[in-house]
Amino acid sequence: METKSPFLDTIFLLRKEECITLFSSLQKISPQEEAEAGDYFETEFEKERLEFLSDQLPCNKEAAVWAAKVLYHSAQLYLIRENTEKNIENLIPGFKGSRDISSILSADLSLRFLPQVIVALNSVDPEDPLIAILENILTQFHYSGIGYDLDLKNVNWKEELKDNTYRKLYLERIVEKRDYKLAEIPFINKLLTAEFGMYKDAFWRELKTITEENNENV
Repeated sequence: METKSPFLDTIFLLRKEECITLFSSLQKISPQEEAEAGDYFETEFEKERLEFLSDQLPCNKEAAVWAAKVLYHSAQLYLIRENTEKNIENLIPGFKGSRDISSILSADLSLRFLPQVIVALNSVDPEDPLIAILENILTQFHYSGIGYDLDLKNVNWKEELKDNTYRKLYLERIVEKRDYKLAEIPFINKLLTAEFGMYKDAFWRELKTITEENNENV
């Protein structure tokens, strides 16, 4: 689905083939491209919502387009750095909207690919200041960072995972990514153990059971 728009072509290819195209220069993203991206992500969100427990969650187009722009620009900055240092904050802005379940899941349509970009950037220059900016974004939208080592010590997990749909998706991705660091947080470990029940070894034999009282392995 070629559009002759580097931004849209990148997003379409990434979602379809899970690969990304790098261009020789950074192109400004037009309002029309943003609108088209918003419509596209709304359709993609509807497809993924079939896996949710709830059909009440709407797509947050603002979050979806913001995340797509962050991903697109961060990937292009892997190759293009000339005259970009002073413009990094404009290319990779923070999210201005409300962080809720809808925005988290909508942003995830693109942000789930961000850890791979960070790994690539780190392989070139571990001191790249862009890495810290992107890690801060993933720390805020850490559902998309499951499987990547983030500092989430300040997260109130009881509050974070109070929504049934989000909790289900969060736990499923922890299992999918085999994220031991998250899975061994006592509160999350208890949730996973309850979900697995007597079939725990079939789902994740190697996962230890953590007791919340003394944080010891069982």
